[in-house]
Amino acid sequence: MSLIKLYDTTLRDGTQGEDVSFLVADKIRIAQKLDELGVHYIEGGWPGSNPKDIAFFKDIKKVSLKQAKIAAFGSTRRAKTTPAKDNNIQTLIQAEPDVVTIFGKTWDFHVHEALRISLEENLELIHDSLVYLKENVAEVIYDAEHFFDGYKANPEYALKTLQAAQQAGVDCIVLCDTNGGTMPYEIPAILAEVKKVVSTDLGIHTHNDSECAVANSLMAVDHGIVHVQGTINGFGERCGNANLCSILPALSLKMGKECVSGEQLRNLRQISRYIYELANLVPNKHQAYVGNSAFAHKGGVHVSAIQRHPETYEHIRPELVGNLTRVLVSDLSGRSNILAKAEQFNINLDSKDPVTMEILEDLKEMENKGFQFEGAEASFELMMRRALGNLRHFFSVIGFRVIDTKRHEDEMPLSEATVQVKVGGHIEHTAAEGAGPVNALDNALRKALEKFYPNIKEMRLLDYKVRVLPAGKGTASVTRVLIESGDKNSRWGTVGVSDNIIAASYQALIDALLYKLIQDQEAKAS
Repeated sequence: MSLIKLYDTTLRDGTQGEDVSFLVADKIRIAQKLDELGVHYIEGGWPGSNPKDIAFFKDIKKVSLKQAKIAAFGSTRRAKTTPAKDNNIQTLIQAEPDVVTIFGKTWDFHVHEALRISLEENLELIHDSLVYLKENVAEVIYDAEHFFDGYKANPEYALKTLQAAQQAGVDCIVLCDTNGGTMPYEIPAILAEVKKVVSTDLGIHTHNDSECAVANSLMAVDHGIVHVQGTINGFGERCGNANLCSILPALSLKMGKECVSGEQLRNLRQISRYIYELANLVPNKHQAYVGNSAFAHKGGVHVSAIQRHPETYEHIRPELVGNLTRVLVSDLSGRSNILAKAEQFNINLDSKDPVTMEILEDLKEMENKGFQFEGAEASFELMMRRALGNLRHFFSVIGFRVIDTKRHEDEMPLSEATVQVKVGGHIEHTAAEGAGPVNALDNALRKALEKFYPNIKEMRLLDYKVRVLPAGKGTASVTRVLIESGDKNSRWGTVGVSDNIIAASYQALIDALLYKLIQDQEAKAS
């Protein structure tokens, strides 16, 4: 079984995507994570294009990687100059990467319109550049830009460009679907023609403009491609690149191809989310394999079935990619959903217990009012505990007040919250300021409670989302607030709903604090 080489271009092609940007330090950290994942090549950037990429190639030399090779990206030489005098080629060599990858024109339309040279001159650009690089760099990869469009327009010339690269002794020729318009059914016939004239190892680089990037990559592998390029989470220009988070498990688990180890594959979800975090983007919960919803079950029939046999509604075991089965609770839930969540929370609940149906009815009523527990499982656990009567009374809030004051036209408003809480027989009255009314209320609640529960200091509010529910009431509409909190051990979500945004936020904040105290209490007891 031949090894499929994985070539990640998140740090170069991925950063061309809208809203995606990384600092040099971020790129170094991502490279280390990709190495842990088992990626064979990491394309660090185009050192001739910007100072940030030059800095990356300098700094990455100080990092010890286990297996990945660092690749620098660039283009063939310019017309009317030699590789030895071409600044782009020289910059690639001076970056001292393990591998150099350059692209060249394959489509005759681009040769005429973009380069404005003859077809024969373009073949010379490709051949000369690659021969020179092979004399100065250990490994050279050639990206045949726009290959599939070029082949469809002029197959004879497109194949000549590949032959020019092969004659230069390049290590791998990568066929690029740069505009992302190729269909999976077109791949086999085109590859068959390529193999008639090219014996060099072949790779694939696809874009997702037709939502076929992953399918095209897998089809190419099935027809003999041994090198696959892509990005983590499918980051990339326009609609993105081929998503390695889908390609890796498909190769390993579906196609039986050797690429990464089972242990490395179990890091996939964690690395996917890590890179979302550094890009300051919200993870796509519906992403295949690694998304929060990839193995989430909501319909009662589905939940009942997966409890008996997970494969009834799961195409792989989620643990293989570092994910897990989730049972969602909503107005579509059945008794099996409630029992599954109780088991997850270590709550003893019997299917015949009237409380089970009471929880189900409460759930449906609350969701009808606008509550949503799919992203707020901590609030749902608290609801179950209240119904069962086993929720400890840690504190009560006697009252609170939040004031926003704007003293001068050119200054930001100042927010201050005052709270009164009762713990046991003691009443604590305190105030705090914050960046906005919700932050002020959060600070005041913590300040009041930390005296009694010091471990609250460990807790952080990680995310705050507000959604105005469609009620047609304008500024008087019902608001749902979802809060994600966390400490050094875990993260949890809570929810609040009200036609007053402060009241909705207060509900979610109180649940978040309660959940933290319960978790710590149970950890201490065990």
